[in-house]
Amino acid sequence: MDRRDLGSNVVEFGSARVVIVIGVMLATLLQTLDTTIVNVALPTIQGNLGATIDEGAWVVTGYIISAVIVIPLTPWLQLRFGRRQYYATAIFGFTIASALCGLSHSIGELIFWRLVQGLFGGGLLATGQATLRDTFPISQLGASQALFSLGAIVGPSVGPYLGGVLTDNVSWNWVFFINVIPGTLAGMIVLMRLRNPNEPTKAPIDLPGLVLLAIGLGSLQYVLGQGERNEWFDSSAIRLFTTTAVIGLGAFVAWELRAKVPIVDLRTLRFRPVWAGSMLAFTVGASLYGAIVLMPQYTQSVLGFTATLTGELIFMRAICIAIATIPVAALVGRGKLDARVSLGLGFLLVSLSNYLQAVDTTAVSGFWTFLLPQITGGLGLGMLFVPISIAVLSSVPQQVAPKAVSFTSLSVQLGGSISTAYLVTLLDRRSAAHLSDLAGTATLNNPAVREFLMHHLPLAELFGIINRQATTLAFADASFFLAALSLVLAPLVIFLRRPKRAAQPFAPNVAAVEVA
Repeated sequence: MDRRDLGSNVVEFGSARVVIVIGVMLATLLQTLDTTIVNVALPTIQGNLGATIDEGAWVVTGYIISAVIVIPLTPWLQLRFGRRQYYATAIFGFTIASALCGLSHSIGELIFWRLVQGLFGGGLLATGQATLRDTFPISQLGASQALFSLGAIVGPSVGPYLGGVLTDNVSWNWVFFINVIPGTLAGMIVLMRLRNPNEPTKAPIDLPGLVLLAIGLGSLQYVLGQGERNEWFDSSAIRLFTTTAVIGLGAFVAWELRAKVPIVDLRTLRFRPVWAGSMLAFTVGASLYGAIVLMPQYTQSVLGFTATLTGELIFMRAICIAIATIPVAALVGRGKLDARVSLGLGFLLVSLSNYLQAVDTTAVSGFWTFLLPQITGGLGLGMLFVPISIAVLSSVPQQVAPKAVSFTSLSVQLGGSISTAYLVTLLDRRSAAHLSDLAGTATLNNPAVREFLMHHLPLAELFGIINRQATTLAFADASFFLAALSLVLAPLVIFLRRPKRAAQPFAPNVAAVEVA
């Protein structure tokens, strides 16, 4: 086995690298698939377990809350326990929790195990990305991030399709059982083959920072997940958790900036590529997860698609993401394409995709109507993730890399959560507004209404047609919003520096970079 050190004491070559890549890719797919695969099965889960809509929502919300809290802690956890030990524990814990989710017999039991699953799954992305970054020589940074992005971005798009197939043809339990075999294999690979970049150190636990982080991010995620269902600030609970989130996060930032050994090193944000990349990652998360939320609801509630057919539609975009990722990574990694150019074009394509989606959103659209928007969106997303990763990771010292990727991973998750919360609210309010406008024209003075009634059709059917059209217009409005969001935030790419073609590793300034 040929092991050589090229700026990192864990660079691998040959079969050793291939095995580690397989393990990391499997773990990455586990986490990213789980963010969307459950959504498709949720109505079936609620019916089988006798749960209300609000109870069912906690199957998704509970997982996200616990995962978001863990994401920024992963650099400290890797340092304290060792990357190999922490990563393997997280994978095995996620796998066991997945099996227990599938074995749940009540909604309360399922929610509990989803919380546990999120605690273990929250760190899989950031740890996997840092692992691939260190496993490849720095000159092959583009290749390592291309492999990671295939799981990180393709996974959420494949999730609805896989979830639909399993739910329609087997049972909802298999959206969790499907994690067991790949999770066990990934955990064994990591435990047996991965090497630690640094030995575990007895870093003290920043307990106040940990508590404030859990309170702040947990409260924020609760507000985002439950706000629309509770009428936002008309609810005393939402007002309470909003206040708690603001105070908790504010106190967390103030404490961490003063802490000698912070549990989350906010000083990492002093690197311009890190905060700029995090903002861009936020936008990617908003576009990626926002579109994934819109499509199933629209196609199934308005067009009458099955879960499987909806999944196939989204899967077309996943194929285009995979097709675009490899050449973009090669060009950006070799310095033949400026990452900022790739990002700018990518955001423009994503914006165009959402615009085309909005134009094609009608009450009678067919499956192939959305082919062009899905292709355009997939190619655009394929031009985003790898350039962000390269721009960030090529601009920071090796010791800072785990912290940098935890910030970008958190930004993707928060972007998706905030975008989803806003889109759900937008759909509800725009649907009500369109319903009011359309109903106002449904009078006997309207020739179409008179003709409808002349055929002695029931008024309930007329209302159903009006309501369906109002809902369709609301989905179009939401797609227009995502198009505008991608377009408006695209100029953020100017804050990134052109990545260096690093044939030699960056020499870290140990004095300037504290490892928390």
